[in-house]
Formats: sequence, C-alpha cells, structure tokens
Amino acid sequence: MNQATWVPGRDPRAVRHLAPRPRTGGEGFTPRGVVVVGGGIAGLTAAVGLAERGVRVTLVERQQTLGGRVRSWPIGLCEQDAREDAAETATMSRGFHAFFRQYYNLRALLRRGDPGLERLMPLDDYPLRLADGPTDSFASIPRTPPLSIAAFVAQSPSFPLSALRHVDIGAALGLLDVTFPATYSEYDGVSAADVLDRLKFPDEARHLALEVFARSFFADPREFSGGELVAMFHTYFTGSAEGLLFDVPRAAYDEALWAPLGRYLFSLGVTTLTARSVTALDESDAGIRVTLDDEQTIEADAVVLATDRAPLQQLVAGAPWLGDEQWRSRVAALRIAPPFIVWRLWLDRQPAPGAPPFLGTSRFGPLDNVSFVEQMEDGARDWATRTGGSVVELHAYAAPADFDETAMRAELLSQLHRVHPELARATVVHDEWIVADDCPLAGTDPWADRPGVTTSDARVVLAGDGIRCEHPVALMERAATTGWLAANALLTERGLPGHDVWTVPLKGRGQALAHAARRAMATLPSRR
Repeated sequence: MNQATWVPGRDPRAVRHLAPRPRTGGEGFTPRGVVVVGGGIAGLTAAVGLAERGVRVTLVERQQTLGGRVRSWPIGLCEQDAREDAAETATMSRGFHAFFRQYYNLRALLRRGDPGLERLMPLDDYPLRLADGPTDSFASIPRTPPLSIAAFVAQSPSFPLSALRHVDIGAALGLLDVTFPATYSEYDGVSAADVLDRLKFPDEARHLALEVFARSFFADPREFSGGELVAMFHTYFTGSAEGLLFDVPRAAYDEALWAPLGRYLFSLGVTTLTARSVTALDESDAGIRVTLDDEQTIEADAVVLATDRAPLQQLVAGAPWLGDEQWRSRVAALRIAPPFIVWRLWLDRQPAPGAPPFLGTSRFGPLDNVSFVEQMEDGARDWATRTGGSVVELHAYAAPADFDETAMRAELLSQLHRVHPELARATVVHDEWIVADDCPLAGTDPWADRPGVTTSDARVVLAGDGIRCEHPVALMERAATTGWLAANALLTERGLPGHDVWTVPLKGRGQALAHAARRAMATLPSRR
C-alpha cells in the first residue's frame, strides 16, 4: 500500500491530519499509566491510542458492557404461542445508529477488532418520508459534489420547480462556502431553525432534507446550533464524496463491535473494569488519584475523561484543583439535550414486502424514524424467521420532559400504523421501552466556549461527542476523533508518537462549486 496516496474511503479529497510531533525530552509514562474514565466510543478510542504506544491503561466503565450510548445488552424475551410459553435471550440497545462512510476515525477504531469491517453491512437507501407528502431517496443520487447536489434537487419531489423560485439562492450557495473551524463560530447565536428560515426552502424540503438531520442530534432545531447543522450538511452532502449511504452492524453492537474490540484491548494489556464508576479525582504526589465507587483508589500519571456530560460535570465540580473558575463555570453550564425515546416491539407479523430497513419520518407526530431490526441484525433475523414476526424500533427525539408515557405509547403506535398499515393488527409479543436524557446539547452558545480536548492541566484531557473539536465531525465520529486527539495530547506531551486522524475536507468548494452546481443543474432534465 502506498501511504502517500492511500485514503480511508472513496473521497480523494479526504484530509489527513498528522499527529503532533512528540515533545523533545518527554519523560514517558511510569508503570502507573493512564486511567480512562468511560468505555464508550471516545474512551475505547483513547484506550486503544494509548495502549498501542505501550502505555499501561485502566479503563473504567459504569455499565456491564462496553460501547457507552452505542452498547447492547441481553434481555429475557417471552414468547407465547399455541404450544407453550417459552423464554429466550434477545438483545436490546439504545437504538439504531448509522455508520456513515465519512466516519474515518470510528472505522479506524473498529478495524482493530475487525480488520476488514466484515461485521458491517451496507444499507441500500436512506429514505425520508413526509406525512401526506413525498418520500425522498438517496439511492440513485451521485455521491460526488456538485452532481450530488444537482441530482438531488432535480430528482427530489420535495423540490418542486414552482417552489424553487422562492429559495434564497445566495444563502443556499453560502452553505458551500465554509471553512472549519471558523464556520462554527460564524454561527454563534444562530439556531438550526434560523438557518432553515434564511434558506427559504420549500416547506417539504425543509422538513425532509434538513430538519430530519437536525433532530438526529436529539434536539429541537430551535435549540440546536446552526453551525453544527451547516457542518453536518457539509460533511454528509456538499463537502464529501462518500455520499449519504451508510453501514450497520450485522449483529448486536456488543457482539459485532465492542466484544471484539475488548479482546483487542486485552491483548494490549489494558485492564478493563466494568460496572464500576469513578467518584472523585484528586491530586497526589504520584500524579492523580482516581477513586472508584467501592472506595478503591488508582494512582495514575494522567486521566482521560470520556464520560457523559453529567458525570463530567460532577467530577469537575469535585476537583477544585482542575481548571480556572471561568473554565469550570463553562463546564457546569453545559446543557443536556431533551429526552429521547426508543421503543422496540417484537410483533407476530412482518411488514409489507419492500419495507425499508430504516425510514426517517417527518410530521408523523413524535415519530422520527422506523427501523426493522431483523433486516439488519442476525439475532433479530433468526427470531423473525422462526416465528414469522418482525422486530420494529421506533424513535422519538426531543420529547417534552413531562410527556405522558401512556399517551406517548399510543401515539407512536398510531403513527407506526400510518407508515405501515399492514401492522395495525399485529400483536405485540414483547416490547422494550427506553427513555434517556444524557446526550449533550450542541446549542447556540459560543462554539469557542465549549470545553475542548485539552485542559489547563496537561495530565487531564477530555473526549466525547460533546467535546469541542475543530474538525467537521459529529456524533459517533466526534467521539472517536476526540478519543484519538486525547490520546495524542498525552502521548506527545510525554515524548511518544501519536496517531494521525482523517476528516472530510475542511473547506467547502465555495464559488467554484456553486458555479459548477448551477451548470450541472442546467444539464439535467426539467421536472414539473
């Protein structure tokens, strides 16, 4: 393989960010090594990055399984049929996740446990349906800009020619003229809803082409950062030739992703403590003393805090030696996204032939998407084949904090039946209901005020999808990217080599792409 020309995907414009040069005279790590707090994507990435450079790592995860908010776990599934009552083990998770081809740094992590990424499978389409309106598809859209933009506008039923006259072309083409990280700050104080208002897109296009993506951050577009929306549009559509199609694991998350990675960490000598929590961080003569929930303490040279937002705030609040008052106040002020709901239903019948594995929805009440797990995961597929049923998963993002569960269940089921009327008479064999409110909110606050990977103490670094990152990355990819960057910060400070990371281009194609987009659109057949 020619390292000079290799790229991690199909986009030749992908950008390689070289690891910082190791500090001359760095003293390395003592046998105490590093404690990584959190076994989600960010923590797992940081642990891999450190252990591969010979650092002793202790990984502490409060749940029984690894993976954080993308973990899975076993459940008891009760089946009832005419012959007997039986119980078997199934799996549950916090919901469907799309592994986009642009997730270069997450894929680099997964390759440690699955070198060929054979445990991922592609989905053929990413359909988006508007209630009483059109369904958009990305299956036949070219992946490389500007053809991707022109073809989508030309083919999408959400962009009728009569409505395009009202679009603010200048504002729309401005989405192509971005530079990261500057673009993040340029949208300080601007919400995703404000960005959509400026574009003056047709109402159908607003909901399907843009607002659906905003809600994938578990936030109301009025509370979600406009800079993050623009970055997402650039990452998935206008700035990358990877396209909007994605992969999903062939089995439950733990089986396909995290158990293999856990075995890889074990081979590197990493000590993994699950079902344990870190309760305090203190300075000590040896470095940092980490206290666990059973009062056990671990002495470490350094710590990676790769936790959810609330545990991060609690640990920082309990460590007055860490950071100055302004930084600590900013950490304390970080917000959590509204609650989201995952409802998985084991039904006694299958959907109509051709039902997509995943469908994004808009204006179906609180329902944001529908997925059929048996079309993706082996375990659910086996159950559906044996019983003739299906395993359907419903998501509702940005739910009101005071919602009534009984009413919400009834409404989600009603909306499922609008999307799939053939399931209206299905019997629910088993169901699992999850409500969580631990996702970080990427709000309209100043981007530069969010905590970044490094802190004022070189021994403490942060990682996670809620941590500021200069690159155009988001969600799982931001977690992985900040994990690599956190490991790099500790390694290079101690004189050890770090790890390169990859991103989509940092700049949009600006006026050149806008001009090319206009020309490409002019060559496509008109549509009425």
